[in-house]
Amino acid sequence: MAIQNQLLLICSIGALAGLLVLATSRSCSADGAAEAEEIQMPINRSNFPPGFIFGAGTSAYAAEGNVNIDGKSPSIWDTFANNHPEKIHDGSNANVAIDFYHRYKEDIKLMKETGLDSFRFSISWPRLLPKGKISGGVNPLGVQFYNNLIDELIANGIKPFVTLFHWDLPQVLEDEYGGFLSSEIVKDFGDYADFCFKTFGDRVKQWATMAEPNSISIGGYTIGVYAPGRCSSSLGSNCAAGDSATEPYIVSHNLLLSHATAVKLYKEKYQGHQKGEIGITIVTQWFIPKTESPADQEAASRMLDFLFGWFAHPITYGEYPEVMTTLVGSRLPNFSKTESEMLKGSYDFLGINYYAPMYAEDSSSSTSNSDTISYSTDSRVTLSTHKDGNPIGTPTTLPWIFLYPKGIKDFMLYIKSKYNNPAIYITENGVADAKDVEQAQARKDDLRIKCYQEHLWYLLEAIKEGVHVKGYYAWSFLDNFEWDAGFTVGFGMVYVDHKDNLQRYPKDSFFWYKSFLAPPKSPANAFDEL
Repeated sequence: MAIQNQLLLICSIGALAGLLVLATSRSCSADGAAEAEEIQMPINRSNFPPGFIFGAGTSAYAAEGNVNIDGKSPSIWDTFANNHPEKIHDGSNANVAIDFYHRYKEDIKLMKETGLDSFRFSISWPRLLPKGKISGGVNPLGVQFYNNLIDELIANGIKPFVTLFHWDLPQVLEDEYGGFLSSEIVKDFGDYADFCFKTFGDRVKQWATMAEPNSISIGGYTIGVYAPGRCSSSLGSNCAAGDSATEPYIVSHNLLLSHATAVKLYKEKYQGHQKGEIGITIVTQWFIPKTESPADQEAASRMLDFLFGWFAHPITYGEYPEVMTTLVGSRLPNFSKTESEMLKGSYDFLGINYYAPMYAEDSSSSTSNSDTISYSTDSRVTLSTHKDGNPIGTPTTLPWIFLYPKGIKDFMLYIKSKYNNPAIYITENGVADAKDVEQAQARKDDLRIKCYQEHLWYLLEAIKEGVHVKGYYAWSFLDNFEWDAGFTVGFGMVYVDHKDNLQRYPKDSFFWYKSFLAPPKSPANAFDEL
């Protein structure tokens, strides 16, 4: 969700109709000049391929709340947000969050009203396994909650899309061996995944092993703004411990091996009879060369490898991108032959979280001393959101999100070319608005409607050009806790009022999405005719 904010921090360190009508949208060309682009194309869900899934999502820590009840143990995010309120913009935490744990039935009614095909959520590892390990025992109340949630979704005609791990590692494993800094995590993650497949896989047909592992490595171990808050002291992020030159790569290595282990288990033990699919969700930006120079073009390519290829390349080809091997050197761990083979092709789909672009400028000539070497400097790229005083896209409430919908098409075509045209779900896309306004104002979210409209338009263009996109999930269905931003912003199409007992109030975007998903009758071959 906030990867672009992380990248900017890194840079500083080193009328609601069922038609989709795009009118005079502001975008930004690669040369930095804002330009008007007028597209008039009435589309709705019938224009997408048969079987295309439309949904929305949330995550366990961001929504559930109820941290200390019904047998759940703390996660590293519980610890981080409660112990370091200064690292959350409003000093808040998700101890209550939006109480999805108790209010999921009323939320599912809203999902059904919207017409969602699917709902993407994550399972809380410490709610299921309070001691982190199968050997420590299973929490029956945690199992009951997720069984009830899955059954309620299905009873309302909504397919569950489940993420196994969305950042909330059991604190006990962090305390015992350092969490993803240790290779011990691979077996424990595999055991946890195995239990989830066995317990819920008869009803869950879409699994993601983890969400935004690159956000974990960057936010948690490079700049320290995410749990567990580790970084080099030279980066000035008030981190108690860490090494931004080595730990991001160690953590990513163990995340990749944990992912591959879970996929191998699913394919060997469950997929044959459960008939589901499994993948991973990676967040990225689309990087635009700041100038037309070959050096900046190479910088944009290099940054894609360092952010997206860091995970996509190993799970496709069994090895890290060559440019990372060259530039990171001995600090980048190696895969054994067995590990490489296990990683290669370890997904049925790629989940892509896309929000915004950034400019990439070559900084190869810059030198770093030993105190400042880190993941932040290894790519030799300087990132920015403005050129010649012009923003890269439409400004939003957040200073680090500029809407550039064409970027989603460009990135889809990039994946098609570089990664053998895999199956893709857009697992997150959306825009935030400020929460420091009255409810009535917050519900008028025209910019979010614009965001959905334009990204769906360009996504459809990519599909027409042969990209294998199977679904689109808006982030998020409800306003929820947004990590380091706390409750200062909301990405939801449903407003949650923290001044009124967490009451839910649909925003204009909710009704737009409802209309888009329930269009008037149209030809069965609308997709082919477009």
